[in-house]
Amino acid sequence: KYEEIYPLEVNELVYITDDTYTKAQLLKMEHLLLKVLGFDLTVPTTNQFLLQYFQRHEVCIRTENFARYLAELSLIEADPFLKYLPSQTAAAAYCLANYTVNRSFWPETLATFTGYSLSEIVPCLTDLHKACLDVPHSQLQAVKEKYKHPKYLHVSLLKPPAVLPL
Repeated sequence: KYEEIYPLEVNELVYITDDTYTKAQLLKMEHLLLKVLGFDLTVPTTNQFLLQYFQRHEVCIRTENFARYLAELSLIEADPFLKYLPSQTAAAAYCLANYTVNRSFWPETLATFTGYSLSEIVPCLTDLHKACLDVPHSQLQAVKEKYKHPKYLHVSLLKPPAVLPL
């Protein structure tokens, strides 16, 4: 709900229920649900961490788009990426994108901000690098096609280095 650009008005929800519930009843139920859940509705995502990283250490839009592409690739394969925190996957995506586009890995400003050294990111970075190299052989091409669009500067066509100098 907090990311909706135009969230539904309560009156619209009353209408959707065909006036089965009143506005007061819907608001009371929403409050009860939020209370039961302790207002804990979401967890931070890889994209939210990437945004933080981009704000702390700016990179060109091509690098940003490539990092987003890599982050989406990590969603296709549950194994091995479920073992990493979203902040680690975001760090790996940032590193691989930054290295592919700018030949620079993990800036000191982000190491300080995140508390992650490059060596702590390497396992996830290695898995993400492999996933990126495997894209041409995958049957799942939707993410690649999405990021092939001019809107994303054709970043899915970028070739990461065959070997990372780690």
